Amino acid sequence: MNNPTPEFAKQMANAIRLLAVDAVEKAKSGHPGAPMGMADIAEVLWNRHLSHNPTNPHWANRDRFVLSNGHGSMLIYALLHLTGYNLPMEELKNFRQLHSKTAGHPEFGITPGVETTTGPLGQGITNAVGMALAEKLLGQEFNKPDLPIVGHFTYVFLGDGCMMEGISHEACALAGTLRLSKLVAFYDDNGISIDGHVEGWFTDDTPQRFEAYGWNVIAGVDGHNPAAIDAAVKAAKAQAHNLDGKPTLICCKTVIGMGSPNKAGTHDVHGAALGAAEVQATRDALGWTSAPFEIPADIAAAWNAVARGVAAESAWNRQFAAYQAQYPLQAAEFVRRMSGDLLPVYTEKLPEVLAGIASNATSFATRKSSQNALDVMAPLVPEFFGGSADLTGSNLTNFKGCVRAGRDTWGNHLSYGVREFGMAAIMNGIALHGGYIPYGGTFLTFSDYSRNAIRMAALMKIRVIHVFTHDSIGLGEDGPTHQSVEHIPSLRIIPGLDVWRPADGLETAVAWACAVERRDGPSALCLSRQNLPRLADISQADKIRKGGYILSDMEGAQAAILSTGSELEIAMKAQAALAADGIATRVVSMPCTNVFDRQSEAYQEMVLPLSMPTVAIEAAHPDFWRKYVGRTGVVIGMPTFGESAPAPKLYAHFGITAERVVAAVEVLAHRAAHRRAEPLPDTVVPSSN
Repeated sequence: MNNPTPEFAKQMANAIRLLAVDAVEKAKSGHPGAPMGMADIAEVLWNRHLSHNPTNPHWANRDRFVLSNGHGSMLIYALLHLTGYNLPMEELKNFRQLHSKTAGHPEFGITPGVETTTGPLGQGITNAVGMALAEKLLGQEFNKPDLPIVGHFTYVFLGDGCMMEGISHEACALAGTLRLSKLVAFYDDNGISIDGHVEGWFTDDTPQRFEAYGWNVIAGVDGHNPAAIDAAVKAAKAQAHNLDGKPTLICCKTVIGMGSPNKAGTHDVHGAALGAAEVQATRDALGWTSAPFEIPADIAAAWNAVARGVAAESAWNRQFAAYQAQYPLQAAEFVRRMSGDLLPVYTEKLPEVLAGIASNATSFATRKSSQNALDVMAPLVPEFFGGSADLTGSNLTNFKGCVRAGRDTWGNHLSYGVREFGMAAIMNGIALHGGYIPYGGTFLTFSDYSRNAIRMAALMKIRVIHVFTHDSIGLGEDGPTHQSVEHIPSLRIIPGLDVWRPADGLETAVAWACAVERRDGPSALCLSRQNLPRLADISQADKIRKGGYILSDMEGAQAAILSTGSELEIAMKAQAALAADGIATRVVSMPCTNVFDRQSEAYQEMVLPLSMPTVAIEAAHPDFWRKYVGRTGVVIGMPTFGESAPAPKLYAHFGITAERVVAAVEVLAHRAAHRRAEPLPDTVVPSSN
């Protein structure tokens, strides 16, 4: 039923309200207020406008829906259940319970129909900007005048919390600049957050704010008037097809907890169960006589969107078949892109690419090695979509032949402006949409700004690549505000994030290859500003892929020197100096500890035996390396912040030197030799009583 009577529309919305109330009440945990307040908006959007197929949540041209205020998760769970997704009522009854598909906040990959994991406020709307950007770019790249195979909307629900988070400014300002006209956001203006009425801390003129961004703003909509909501959506969709179309913000005035006689409009209904008495009072007030988790048959039938969804996808399939007939190469490329598969030529040509990079004896900063790798890999990975947070010339994320994306022009490289957090979360949205492999650059120290979006990419297991340059005190004169000390160790402990710190051109290229090929999580490349010599040989390319390997070994090695990135050169110098003194050592390069830790125990023991005394050296906080060197090993690192000075003077000042490594190895070798020389203690026979 796409156009229900006003009375029946209210009953359809009440189905959402009561499912939210019942699930939160059963769990004794959750946020019923937003689902109850936004139920009328949800009925209009999902029942009358949203193009989707519950039987195929992965249909390429479906409209995307994002619940940015993800604490109101029962809203989307109710909608998915009611419209026919594989989310049975039993899952709603198990709301917030272990291993259910109805977690406290919506999770991508867990619940069918959930497009992104939301909960950290502001990131959902930002993911949606990325989805809308991907839709626009794919349309520009693949659509034909007679056969537009990409043409869907991205809809977002968001509340005051999302508006207050700074990331919403970063993302929405960029969305307006890029004229992402098929992005439609519904602002749940209920005036309530956890602490109460927001006028004490949030008095922004939100409509004027978004108008200043370049959005089409439809203000003053009664969020409980289906006719007014429907008119606003139609207006947003109509202007989206104009040449000067803009993203739309529909400002809906709502009452949080609508339907609850005693708690509606208060913060009491924001994040707590109503309680048995108020649940019954709400049922009475709404005229809802069905038992908990029961939906009347006529309302359930009206909500079911399976037939409409199958028909919508079938119509698109017919259009795509015509597209395939006229443009077979483009059609095959579109299917490949949306599936996430790499071109066969990538696999065929990669060994040649790596060999070419390995043969270059020139000393490069690994940020330049990264650009060199992009130059030769980009033709093999046309789905690359790069960018930088206003540091393209420093991050070197552009490559030969890349095209800058603009307001009205297709491109595969975007200047995000000084928006590190926004860039990271937009990249998540691009990856979630499909069709592109996003990567973006900034200085490593600014990964702090991006961190929560990096964490979300790891949680969602999506392919996003972060290029972090200026990775240590090696950047020199910019000083401690820009010199990373704790960032690499802290990034390494994010579950599912592969953190690469390559030492030369080949290690950098292999890191890029591993990041591109990885489909189950994000990667971070931490790159130097200063030039580094070639160290690895092409014969070691497959070993680099294991995250850690023996770079240089000596017969009878008495100790191991473990290092990464720009300090690997120091390790090699120390090995040579020790050899001159008659001490044999092994140099282990570990460009990615996360990957190394996934290798077999036998491989790890072969590379870095537990019995071998080990010195680790990295211009980062030393604590992380204790897991590899043990209590008796030595870690040479940066337990303090840096200083402003030329890089060579900083390395000497902080003792990140070959001489210090030599001294540490000599001590460890002496201890080991002393232990070996000690006689075994006499056997002690216990006395008898």
